[in-house]
Amino acid sequence: MNTMLDSFWRAVMYCLHPRVIVLSILPVVIMGVLSLALGYFYWENALVAVRGSLESYELVNAMAHWLDGVGLGSLRLVLAPALVLFLAIPVIVIATLLLVAVFMTPSMVALVANRRFPQLARKKGGSMLSSIVWSLGSTLLAIVALALSVPLWLVPPLVLILPPLIWGWLTYRVMSYDALADHASREEREQLFRENRLPLLGIGVLSGYLGAAPSLLWASGAMFIAMAPILVPLAIWIYTLVFAFSSLWFAHYGLAALEQLRKRNSAAAQAAQAQTATEFIVDESPARILPKPAGGVSPDSSTPLQDPFA
Repeated sequence: MNTMLDSFWRAVMYCLHPRVIVLSILPVVIMGVLSLALGYFYWENALVAVRGSLESYELVNAMAHWLDGVGLGSLRLVLAPALVLFLAIPVIVIATLLLVAVFMTPSMVALVANRRFPQLARKKGGSMLSSIVWSLGSTLLAIVALALSVPLWLVPPLVLILPPLIWGWLTYRVMSYDALADHASREEREQLFRENRLPLLGIGVLSGYLGAAPSLLWASGAMFIAMAPILVPLAIWIYTLVFAFSSLWFAHYGLAALEQLRKRNSAAAQAAQAQTATEFIVDESPARILPKPAGGVSPDSSTPLQDPFA
């Protein structure tokens, strides 16, 4: 717990570093341009498709007639755009996470290592290709989990529990691997994952709940739809900062845990070497030569020696 809190405050302070702020701009530019471009070319088609799907459900039509009866018929115009944006949230979040992992995490891990762990050896236990494969595989699993859990979101408590848990698990998988890929060997990384699974998952889940902050912008409803060209890049930038903070948190915790692991392994190796050396000295000590007894008894035998001149 002390290591988690120490890493948390260090990550907060590192978020104010000019290098981190500059690095956070690149994912925002990429995702902002991509989101606005997709919205420009496919927004109308998406609205037509969603409205056609909604009109095929009797429950939606009954709700629309009820809204007309109470004088809130204008909300029907907001339903389809809000649903399109709701479906776009997971895509934007996952894409932002992957962009942060690719463009920001290696630089931030190097920043933490150079400033706090300059003597920590780099064993190159992971490569860029393995990181991409690991991240894509974890993302696919998270998408499947999200898709399967959508019906449970209709239960009020679960909608506040399941999505952050899934985002937290995905953040834990992606960020913890990237934080240790350059410095830890494969064996060290696997050992750290086994010994620190719960703390790392806890950091990921807390980061997942922090990632819910931009949802306040999405929840603004009609205002968000009207101001989407401004609020979408703002939401992406907030997501980027949250994931950048998570990456720094994992970097501080992971590298500190790696340093402690190497100290323990070094101490254990030195103790084993000292014990082996002690056993070697005992085994190689010269045999003691016993003096000849006065009674003419051989030191190796209990029978008296015979005098040949007797």
